[in-house]
Amino acid sequence: MQKSFIDQMGKEISINFPPKRIISVVPSQTELLFDLGLDQEIIGLTKFCIHPIEKFAERTKVGGTKKLNIDLIKDLKPDLIIGNKEENTQSDIEELAADFPVWMSDIFTLDDAMKTIGQIGELVDREPEASYLNHLISAGFNDLKTLALQQHIDKKVAYLIWRKPYMAAGKNTFINDILLVNGMTNVVRQERYPSVTLAELKTLNCELILLSSEPYPFGEKHIEEIQAAIPEAKIILVDGEMFSWYGSRLVKAVQYFFEFQKELY
Repeated sequence: MQKSFIDQMGKEISINFPPKRIISVVPSQTELLFDLGLDQEIIGLTKFCIHPIEKFAERTKVGGTKKLNIDLIKDLKPDLIIGNKEENTQSDIEELAADFPVWMSDIFTLDDAMKTIGQIGELVDREPEASYLNHLISAGFNDLKTLALQQHIDKKVAYLIWRKPYMAAGKNTFINDILLVNGMTNVVRQERYPSVTLAELKTLNCELILLSSEPYPFGEKHIEEIQAAIPEAKIILVDGEMFSWYGSRLVKAVQYFFEFQKELY
């Protein structure tokens, strides 16, 4: 049966419903699809789609999120490809969309993420499962917001994602929204992912600097480096997946942030 859907870029696609040969080219959305129970339907994923690891090992790798193996994807003959505007390269997606149905997400907030989970549930015939995940996420993050208010968490924060040059998550990003939910105000005013120097960060009077585990793998040695330049700030290593993965990982993120908030009391 043919069925039409509108993706988050406003593009209409028509697929054989329910899809039986799915390629996901975004790690967080790949994990979501597995958590929706699509073990048999997922035939391809990227080399970064590492969760769940046992499923990753069994599937064909179709390149990286920014550089897909187009010929391999064509050979696999998917009946649905699921991507994301920020994660994937526009030219790759346009080339694939000429031959296959490609559904794209475009996510900036927690509400966007939950909307995406619901829409992907509809797309792959897993609406009840998607609804249950959204129930857990909504309840958990509402509790986190309440806790942050009760504990008067109000921290000025910078969230670093890259080094040489340093880059931060700015406004109009999913990470920024997750910070707000947990009582933190982003001191970086630019949008998206601007480059920043430690000298600039110092002038922003941030109380807290979070060093992400991805895409750059910050470690203990980087704490020392940054602390020397900004001694007044508290510096913490954080799990980047919890702050930036917008699929079913958000269920696990709830417990992570309960523990994280305790460090901020």
